[in-house]
Amino acid sequence: MVGAVQYLRVPVNNVLHPRGASGWIVGGETTDGACSFHGALAFFIRSGFLVMRDEREMTMTATVLIVGADPLNRNCADWEAILQNQGYEVIAARGGEIALAICPHLQPDLVLLNDLLPDIHGFEICRRLKADPRNRLTPVVLLKASGDSSDVSRGFEAGADDFWEHAPTPGEALGRVHSLLQLKTYIDEQAESVIFSLAHSIETQDPGGGGHCSRVSNYAVRFGKSLDLSQDDLDALKIGGLIHDIGKIGVPNTILSKPGPLDSEEIKIVEQHPILGEQICAPLKSLRHVLPIIRHHHERMDGSGYPDGLQGEHIPLTVRILQIVDICDALTSDRSYRKGLSLSRALIVLFEEADRGWLDEGLVSQFASLVVGSENSVALGNRGRPQPSDVAKNGVGAIRSV
Repeated sequence: MVGAVQYLRVPVNNVLHPRGASGWIVGGETTDGACSFHGALAFFIRSGFLVMRDEREMTMTATVLIVGADPLNRNCADWEAILQNQGYEVIAARGGEIALAICPHLQPDLVLLNDLLPDIHGFEICRRLKADPRNRLTPVVLLKASGDSSDVSRGFEAGADDFWEHAPTPGEALGRVHSLLQLKTYIDEQAESVIFSLAHSIETQDPGGGGHCSRVSNYAVRFGKSLDLSQDDLDALKIGGLIHDIGKIGVPNTILSKPGPLDSEEIKIVEQHPILGEQICAPLKSLRHVLPIIRHHHERMDGSGYPDGLQGEHIPLTVRILQIVDICDALTSDRSYRKGLSLSRALIVLFEEADRGWLDEGLVSQFASLVVGSENSVALGNRGRPQPSDVAKNGVGAIRSV
């Protein structure tokens, strides 16, 4: 079974201490090798960095991040117990810097933020959290500790979704937490629906591109199943196939439908679409497992791709799978700048790109075997290697750019 593992390395002077059955406290001194586990979520210290390893299966459990909590404070412990008893996963960070570091990766469903922190004021933390597109839809509740009456307006100006001027009763707090989480769920569902509608709209406006994303989604899942991928990875391929080009919303139709080669400025515009696509989808927790596909589906194994120049195994497996299917379908479809190729011709091009170090050679061979059989796959691979095809001579890169 092949699974995706993601790591986050954050320079902090903190380790994690367990609090109850499903909560964590961030705070303390850095010690190399210190390690804590919560289900499949592992945090450990290596060379002064907090390393977060996420192998958990996708669940619907809501995550609440408490910022500014003191692990010795009984009230804090009570709050965590109350939330945990309601089935929430609770993580508590002592300071603002660590909250800013882990929040984009953790993507909590709710942040409870004390306004007085040991390192950065809560208002500034709130402002910086909300300024990050990945956190923009995450509700932030400011917990008032100071006695300044102007704090309420300052809190809302900083982007807070709610402001608690006094310690509410457990019943009142849970009611407000439930309401905020229900609202976030509704907003996420609506936003996700809009994203899929946008992706479909972009596809229908692309001459010759109708049905491309649906085909990529279906064939990527089929390919993934043949490789015995996990269900999480198959789900990522399914959704990623449908919305991997969502960033093309920022590419003018005059470029997408241009019948000839793109000039250097047009290429720069096109190469921004994976970044824009990631930014559009990043605020939604339900799409976080798809973000690597959206951002990296134009990377190359030799590091010559975009936007980040990732190389080899640094390109996630799901990305390497989808890009092969994506290119194959693009090659076999009519486009404004060329007629579609036959499947055998497209597979030869894939083998040639693998020989150049652009695609994963092993995966190309497995994909070819899946669609035309092992014997035909070997024949096409051998046929493609001695003499570059006319398509390759004329620049497959242009085909891949749009």
